[in-house]
Amino acid sequence: MTGSLPGFIDVVRNLNSPTLLEDNVITRAKAAGKRILFYGDETWVKLFPKHFLEYDGTTSFFVSDYTEVDHNVTRHLDKVLKRRDWDVLILHYLGLDHIGHVSGPSSPLIGRKLSEMDSVLMKIHTSLLSEERETLLPNLLVLCGDHGMSEAGGHGASSVEEVNTALILISSAFERKPGDARHPKYIQQTDLAATLSIGLGLPIPRGSVGSLIFPVVEGKPMREQLRFLHLNTVQLSKLLQENVPSYRKEPGFEQFKVSERLHGNWIRLYLEENNSEVLFNLGSKVRRQYLGALRTLSLSLSRQAAQYDVYSMAAGTVLVLEVVALLLLCVPQALSGKAELDVPLLSPVSSLLFYLLLLALAALHVVVCTSSDSSCYLCSLPWLAAGGVMVLISTLLCAVVSALTGVFAAGRRLSKNPPPSNSRWSELDLLILSGTVGHVLSLGASSFIEEEHQTWYFLVNTLCLALCHEIYRNCFVGDDCAPQRCPHAGEEFDGVAAAPQGRSTGPDVWELDRASKHPSPLEALRGPERWMVLASPWVILSCCRLLRSLNQTGVQWAHRPDLGHWLTSSDHKAELSVLATVSLIMIFVLVQKRCSLASKVAMAFGLLGIYCYRVAIGNLLFPWQQNNKDISKGITEARFVYVFVLGILFTGTKDLLKSQIAADDFTVKTVGLWEIYSGSVLLAALLLRPHNLPVLALSLVIQTVMTHFVWRPLRHDAAEVTVMHYWFGQAFFYFQGNSNSIATVDISAGFVGLDAYVEIPAVLLTAFATYTGPVLWAGHLVNFLASEASRPAPETQASGTLYLRTKLTSTSMDGVKASIGFWSKKARGGSHCGGWASALRPLAPGGLHLLSALQTATADPWLPQREALSPQLQAC
Repeated sequence: MTGSLPGFIDVVRNLNSPTLLEDNVITRAKAAGKRILFYGDETWVKLFPKHFLEYDGTTSFFVSDYTEVDHNVTRHLDKVLKRRDWDVLILHYLGLDHIGHVSGPSSPLIGRKLSEMDSVLMKIHTSLLSEERETLLPNLLVLCGDHGMSEAGGHGASSVEEVNTALILISSAFERKPGDARHPKYIQQTDLAATLSIGLGLPIPRGSVGSLIFPVVEGKPMREQLRFLHLNTVQLSKLLQENVPSYRKEPGFEQFKVSERLHGNWIRLYLEENNSEVLFNLGSKVRRQYLGALRTLSLSLSRQAAQYDVYSMAAGTVLVLEVVALLLLCVPQALSGKAELDVPLLSPVSSLLFYLLLLALAALHVVVCTSSDSSCYLCSLPWLAAGGVMVLISTLLCAVVSALTGVFAAGRRLSKNPPPSNSRWSELDLLILSGTVGHVLSLGASSFIEEEHQTWYFLVNTLCLALCHEIYRNCFVGDDCAPQRCPHAGEEFDGVAAAPQGRSTGPDVWELDRASKHPSPLEALRGPERWMVLASPWVILSCCRLLRSLNQTGVQWAHRPDLGHWLTSSDHKAELSVLATVSLIMIFVLVQKRCSLASKVAMAFGLLGIYCYRVAIGNLLFPWQQNNKDISKGITEARFVYVFVLGILFTGTKDLLKSQIAADDFTVKTVGLWEIYSGSVLLAALLLRPHNLPVLALSLVIQTVMTHFVWRPLRHDAAEVTVMHYWFGQAFFYFQGNSNSIATVDISAGFVGLDAYVEIPAVLLTAFATYTGPVLWAGHLVNFLASEASRPAPETQASGTLYLRTKLTSTSMDGVKASIGFWSKKARGGSHCGGWASALRPLAPGGLHLLSALQTATADPWLPQREALSPQLQAC
């Protein structure tokens, strides 16, 4: 209605539309005394309050409703069309848009809704024709869409299906002969406001950048055609003068001046003689000149509206980056024992670099602001305020340079006197760091943001290959790059017994000591478990490749067919039903293992309710059904599932609170956390589209495989596990079919089980369904870290089967001490350590179990029995 181009902030304004203050067609019509009636989307009522003589608004965000929302509009038609007390009637139907959001453009509901709209259109057109026979005045019927629809049913991106929509103008004033076929003409949506204004005899809105749709007036006499075109070019030329300082140099303005001169010549010729070939030829030339000027002016203004204040944006970006850099450089100091945060600003201000930077920035500001084409916010500020901004930028930049100098100086000192440290960065650590930093840097390019899913797919695949390399190296190659050998226990004790006699610590003794302190995490695995560890990276890679083919996303390849489109078509509903069934069974098997009995039952009934809900709304079929024609909103079935979701969440929360009271009960805490996670999984299964249920099932498969066959056997630390969870969570965000475009947001998920629009639940459910991948992986991370914290630290044994708890009872420790005393007295002619090791020889392999117990006793400082051990044993 304004004819202007929208900005980014207009996306937010859709959620709570304020009163429209820009000049627009509705305000102009109201000022001209036009009587306007409106029925439909309540956004119009919010935009134009007190403009309508009569109105009835309907909620636009309740996308589950595609029947009542249109019936509330149609029910007024019979009464309104018989009346003669209105000039403009606006009807905004929402049902077709809602069906697209819920089921997509391939839904069988689309055909029914189009037939319904066709009958409404026929009723209106028939009524207008009968009225024209009485009044002999033509009416105009405009049929249009405000946006298109993507293959997924959403809109908001830049695909052809979303930005192209139909516009039909029907009137007896248009001279169309029978059989006069015309090819559709592409116009801009901004052209509609100018066309409606001219058709209603109203001034064109001041901010409109559109041009008159010329076929609407081409049946008029030449004089009226030129007058309409002149009105439009005058309005655009005034808008150009207001927004472009150098408007006289614009090609469109020059064309406008030429058109005006030619138009003046035509008027003089018209006043002299009405009907001559010269007059017609000159009029055609003036018309072409006006149309060319309109196109050029409209294009120039559209480009001007899309230009941004680069200078002010660059200054703000530099300030933000400087503050972030200072915070990052001060993090080590803030996390130290003193917890200080000292940002020196006085010394940088007194440096020569500060004054040089300030002088350079002032010169740049003068050049930019005095240029003829510049028009920016920073230049409109008073010189004192602009000078303060430049002083702040210079000060922060000098502070960053000062902090960097200190970091490099400290690094040089550490390189000269390195502290003793056994930690070193592994290849996996370097990959995780470089991948995360590389992703952050890639967000500086718009093409990488549009296709961000490719970055995460690459990182996840690379991570799987790196894990494969680490697993194979641990299984087949030792830390010293020699072939890994799993020796028998007897051979190891031979080496230990021989060492004391020669008074030397040979390689065998060192290897045993290292194995006892840092045992190889994969040495204990045998049989199927070992093969599962070796195969786990390839299983994860296969799952990720299957998920990539399920949903095409991004911008460049989003239009290509994928498995999701094939499954959601009406011809493959049986295949989708089988896939959904298998996915729901997998979800139950993978989730229920750590739940309580009540939660297992609730999970089973909840997943069954999800299938019934999808059958009720027409997505799936029961085995005994050939076709589902009885489609409903599934409100009862969805609420049935919500009951079980809340029950599982309540049970988990209760266990979690119970564990806080009994602080030592780690089992109750881990069960409670897992039940909360299980409730989230059940809610995600309800909200996701049925073809996305395999995404949820394979996410649980990957989490299970990573937990049992990667993270625990390889003993990754918490930081590595956290970053891996973050990577997979981001990848699964895109596996769902999401992108960085608002068009892929499935707002239908916010209305599952609701029979009315309730804002807070709708927003929360939509957000959860959109970010299901990151949320579930974050929940699994909490569960994994909690379960690992509650697990006793295992000591890998040579037999590969026995893990000894580190916390020994006092009775067992007394027995150990007694045995040690006996073996120490028995050893003669050598050290206590040698005699003890010799005494252990005949006890292998059980002796090694005792050795591990002794090592644990000497290694754990919190054991009270440690103080009772002899100094000789502690030395051993």
